[in-house]
Amino acid sequence: MAADRTRTLRGALAGAVAATVWAAQQPLDRRVFGVDFDDATLLGSFVTRDRRSRAALPIGLAMHAANGAVFGAVYARVAPTLPGPRPLRGVAAGLAEHLATWPVTRFSGLHPAGGQFPQLWGSRAAFAQATWRHLLFGAVLGAVEQRLNPDPVPPAPADPERAAGNGHGDPSHLVVVAPA
Repeated sequence: MAADRTRTLRGALAGAVAATVWAAQQPLDRRVFGVDFDDATLLGSFVTRDRRSRAALPIGLAMHAANGAVFGAVYARVAPTLPGPRPLRGVAAGLAEHLATWPVTRFSGLHPAGGQFPQLWGSRAAFAQATWRHLLFGAVLGAVEQRLNPDPVPPAPADPERAAGNGHGDPSHLVVVAPA
């Protein structure tokens, strides 16, 4: 049970790191994709109700890292059951989350500061930007989680001489004496 808890906590750390990398690179991808959208500010403005509030970004960064930690914890528990190379599992998980949640952008107008953000639904550039972010998140998550939760090392094969059921060596070496 302790190993599962450790695996989960390490996955949470990997998710928080991946979410922080995502947030750190957002200024660059906003320029590349031409979409002035910042996930951390979106989250922070749920609390502050204003995208331009000085508190929106730090609050949003904390919320974004916490979301990444929750995702990473779940990922760490599920990843061993997924097929494929471990680094690609993170990418697949990140892109699956993106495709599952993208339709929610249709309702971004319901956000308390919704009018302060660009229209995402229907924007190919916004979809590409979000795809990039989730791909990056998944790649970092997969790589960091793999480093923190390495595959268990299988035990070395037993020496057949010592592994015999009676503890006295290989049974083929026994001398059988037939009764006279």
